[in-house]
Amino acid sequence: MIHLSLLKPATILRGFSSLNPNPFEIFSRNSLFSDSRRRNSYMAPPILSLALPSETGRVLSIQSHTVQGYVGNKSAVFPLQLLGFDVDPIHSVQFSNHTGYPSFKGQVLNGQQLWELIEGLEANDLLYYTHLLTGYIGSVSFLNTVLDVVSKLRTINPKLTYVCDPVLGDEGKLYVPEELVTVYRERVVPLASMLTPNQFEAELLTGLRIQSEEDGRRACNLLHAVGPSKVIITSINIDGKLLLIGSNLKEKGQTPKQFKIPIPKIEAYFTGTGDLMTALLLGWSNKHPDNLEKAAELAVSSLQALLQRTLNDYKLAGHDPKSSSLEIRLIQSQDDIRSPEIKFKAEIYN
Repeated sequence: MIHLSLLKPATILRGFSSLNPNPFEIFSRNSLFSDSRRRNSYMAPPILSLALPSETGRVLSIQSHTVQGYVGNKSAVFPLQLLGFDVDPIHSVQFSNHTGYPSFKGQVLNGQQLWELIEGLEANDLLYYTHLLTGYIGSVSFLNTVLDVVSKLRTINPKLTYVCDPVLGDEGKLYVPEELVTVYRERVVPLASMLTPNQFEAELLTGLRIQSEEDGRRACNLLHAVGPSKVIITSINIDGKLLLIGSNLKEKGQTPKQFKIPIPKIEAYFTGTGDLMTALLLGWSNKHPDNLEKAAELAVSSLQALLQRTLNDYKLAGHDPKSSSLEIRLIQSQDDIRSPEIKFKAEIYN
């Protein structure tokens, strides 16, 4: 039997055309619930995301998942789909709700279980991805397996783009065991194509205290020196003002193009915004590969429109936005995700 993965898309479609004008009728007639004779002759239909790939790409997203609410994969998958990507999620944890609630229940995936999923995909020739996206990872063993996943995916597609959100903590507080910091710094960052830390995470990864814009730019340069060509520190608080600082190193040995975007400060706490921001940066930087500042403008504008809608809706429901963390209004903001109006402009550093 010739594996479909060895055929070019046009070859696959010509093969179906010669058998039957509608390939899905073949699938129907060869249902797994047919008799044994039909099961023995069963031919799987092509995976259309591989045979007829989108103009954007195919993303494997390894992040947390909640049944209710929008964090992790729940924040990342839908926006990427709106931007045209096929997305396959793997949930590093699956909880009933995010951990900011009084209680939660659920399961945590371990490294062996992650690798079993990868083996299952590989056994069926399904392991070709253009992008890998990682977010919250809670243990060293799981993170080490993620490193194996990066290596495996790059043996299949050497041009794989690895977008890493190093979820370690925020505002001086670690969310993960301390030993993960070393693994990220020494083994993960060198493999990343794009890195999206917040201020605290950038400080942990570089050992540099960020107290000024110049410090933020230096932190980006230190991270470039280790590996990633694109670095975006998604939020830096300097004298009470919020900034995004981005840096794009197009060629080794050159000076990176760096920029900032001032961000309005909203007096409320939202969950899932970091996960959403990284997904938006992946999506828009893929559409504007040589213009990271444009991608960041689009991502920030999308996110700010969504946050404002979330804030307004909570107020409309009679809830004080300052009294608790707020679940983002992701579905209601899909137009702002798909076609954002750029209201936040990048300022290029000289």
